[in-house]
Amino acid sequence: MKYFKRWKTRLLLFLAVVGPGFITANVDNDAGGILTYSAAGAQFGHLLLWTIIPITVALIVVQEMCARMGAVTGKGLSDLIREEFGFRITFFMMIGILLTNFGNVVTEFIGIATSLELFGLSRFITVPICGVIVWLIVVKGQYKSVEKVFLAASFFYITYIFAGVLAHPAWKDATIATIKPPALNTFKNQAYLFMVIGVVGTTIAPWMQFYLQSSIVEKGVTKRGFRASQLDVITGCIFTDVVAWFIIVACAATLYVHGFHDIRYAADAAQALRPLAGDYAYILFAVGLFNASLFAASILPLSTAYTVCEGLGFESGVDLKFGEAPVFYWLYTLLIIAGGAVVLIPGLPLVKIAVLSQVVNGVVLPFVLIFMLLLINKKSLMGEYVNSRTFDVVAWGTTVIMIGLTIVWFWTLRGGVG
Repeated sequence: MKYFKRWKTRLLLFLAVVGPGFITANVDNDAGGILTYSAAGAQFGHLLLWTIIPITVALIVVQEMCARMGAVTGKGLSDLIREEFGFRITFFMMIGILLTNFGNVVTEFIGIATSLELFGLSRFITVPICGVIVWLIVVKGQYKSVEKVFLAASFFYITYIFAGVLAHPAWKDATIATIKPPALNTFKNQAYLFMVIGVVGTTIAPWMQFYLQSSIVEKGVTKRGFRASQLDVITGCIFTDVVAWFIIVACAATLYVHGFHDIRYAADAAQALRPLAGDYAYILFAVGLFNASLFAASILPLSTAYTVCEGLGFESGVDLKFGEAPVFYWLYTLLIIAGGAVVLIPGLPLVKIAVLSQVVNGVVLPFVLIFMLLLINKKSLMGEYVNSRTFDVVAWGTTVIMIGLTIVWFWTLRGGVG
């Protein structure tokens, strides 16, 4: 009986704090993520599957660090950077995050437009309507109601697992490729390096760290509830990367095998699945893309508004009214309007914007990780909750590897290799 009560208590505590970690991790698989994973499978088959396991480990460590800082300090990441490193550094970081995130916001509206065009709906109708929907979800909702909507949306990602199974992949080859990296000369390929950076950037995006920590603070998670938040983070990270694995495998089994290596839109992957894997896979992929894009079109502007307002000292939070946090809500509103408007401009290279936004995430990530590591290892700030040696090794290793990959990629551009 005591054993049952103990587990019941733990379950109730987990359900009380679940949300921020699971939601944040799953927004990884947004339109930009789907485009990147689909392109990885279509262009290189199984050659990028080996990245999933180390990326998952790194994602868990980085997300756990943010959750821990939020629970221990009761402050968002932007707040801590401003307090510990000064306003000038924070201001320039906020400008960088704003520009980086705007590219991601545009990508979400690209996903909304292209996914619904598969069902014959014009982007000039769907983008404005969906823009209003995501605005109303956040501006007119309270934190708990908004979180419930986002949690429900997260579970729609299971459609990609079904799409992957329906594509009838080569399970043995995919499994081997997941645990066995390719030959070293593969990394001399400029396009392959570009895709590796994009896969990391879309999975461990800089904006996620700011959003997760702010969500932990707004949800009111403290040291007491932190253990349950850890489980929330780990569950979300594993689920999102399982989905990513299935997207790569599905596109490798259909597009790569049949010579369709060039995906111009995320929706192209869904369209190409129809003759190769049947209508069900096509519909599941298309519906999943729309859900992912609509979901992330709410989260990304929200994350940006949180980050900038915290960093510059303005009031922020979805539990506040418009008049109580005008800068927060106006920034959120302008990001949605501008992001949707870009997609409606004819002739813009939307796909290049989408892909580049994910690579920029990967290039910018080390800067965010360095600030996080300096903060979380401050004894005066974190007390006994500073990083363990293992977490430091993984986080610093991720930082160094991403800097190294970026340098090598730029070098291949200079040397014309690939």
